Amino acid sequence: MASKPSIPKGTRDFSPTEVAKRQYIMQIIKSNFEKFGFQPIETPSFENSDTLMGKYGEEGDRLIFKILNSGDYLAKANVTHLESKDSTKLTSSISEKALRYDLTVPFARYVVQHQNDIEFPFKRYQIQPVWRADRPQKGRFREFFQCDADVVGSKSLWQEVELVQLYDTVFTALGLEGVIVKINNRKILSGIAEVIGASDKLIDFTVALDKLDKIGEDGVKKEMIEKGIDEAAIAKVQPLFNFTGTISEKIEKLSQLLAVSAEGMKGVEELRFICEKVMALGLSSAILDLDVTLARGLNYYTGAIFEVAPPKTVAMGSIGGGGRYDDLTGIFGLKNMSGVGISFGLDRIYLVVEELNLFPETVTASTKALFLNYNDATSFYAMKAIKELRASGIKVELYPDAVKMAKQFQHADKRAIPYAVIAAENEMEANLYSLKNLVTGEQVSLDLEGLKQRLL
Repeated sequence: MASKPSIPKGTRDFSPTEVAKRQYIMQIIKSNFEKFGFQPIETPSFENSDTLMGKYGEEGDRLIFKILNSGDYLAKANVTHLESKDSTKLTSSISEKALRYDLTVPFARYVVQHQNDIEFPFKRYQIQPVWRADRPQKGRFREFFQCDADVVGSKSLWQEVELVQLYDTVFTALGLEGVIVKINNRKILSGIAEVIGASDKLIDFTVALDKLDKIGEDGVKKEMIEKGIDEAAIAKVQPLFNFTGTISEKIEKLSQLLAVSAEGMKGVEELRFICEKVMALGLSSAILDLDVTLARGLNYYTGAIFEVAPPKTVAMGSIGGGGRYDDLTGIFGLKNMSGVGISFGLDRIYLVVEELNLFPETVTASTKALFLNYNDATSFYAMKAIKELRASGIKVELYPDAVKMAKQFQHADKRAIPYAVIAAENEMEANLYSLKNLVTGEQVSLDLEGLKQRLL
């Protein structure tokens, strides 16, 4: 007996209902991207390996799916590496391409490659799948969609203000109340490390600090000590372990803590500008929060850092994030091209909207009416009506086979089709159609125009 087929871990099949719900979210995101002036681009699902490798840090490189070269990929393999079973060094000789890990690095490559055709500042959006060889768990998959919006060619902080508004607009349209848009600044993290004398351990310091909500104050201090940060330095950042108050109060506390750091104070002023403008403009449903422990994407973020948390009633990781990168295109030779961007985590947003039961019933509505099939003559009569109804934007279809009525009605019931249209010999002779409400059982005879008005 043949084994039952399966799919790789971390990937999923989507039913018609799930696809409809995903498309609903994507359409809201897409329409708001365009409302804010972003233009769509698409890049290949796979890139040359040297485009991706080394851009995400050591951990990111391990999560990139490599594609074996076509044909006899071992023919050009480095014999020494092959015999020594050194997979790390062998990979470069048997794999020249890889599935994209995110949309940001391919976008940077796109900007450099097409720089002479782009009008800067360039606002682009992309909604495409990405792949990561991660350990699958709730809300984390190996294949998933990212929905990114970036602006390159401008250092203006008004872009950050607009991106916070974009988050708010999208989540408001989805009915998600209480989404928390967390903001920090890479310069503040650098300033803190400078003030405590741990600039050479910036990454270790910030990675540990980022775990505050997971392992607590004692756990963070323990990890910092293990990374070589002394207790005197840790004592200087004690205020960060209980960093409460309004955004304005937090900014003032940071001003005092970072007074001797030019880099840190620059970060404070950038945060002050963004937060003051966002709060003055107001948000519809999202909540802005200054989180000094936020330390994502330190390999390329240079200014503002964003991370979006779902409403507190939902146990889920971040549903969005992004930040300012002053020289991401520099990795491909185009220097001093500042950019800032955010991403929406489609799959996690789906799970949150589903858990909170926020999908409108109309999202999964498909066929409005099923025309019953009696024979070829009546089916032709039905098809003439179907053609006209579809031209008016009404979703209708003909049951393809002239089988027992019970089976056709059962099919409509399983498909949750609300109406059946009876177009038998009697209806055809009278040039009418009998419309039956499959929920109430009500049935009326209508001409084509009346049928159209009832189904609109």
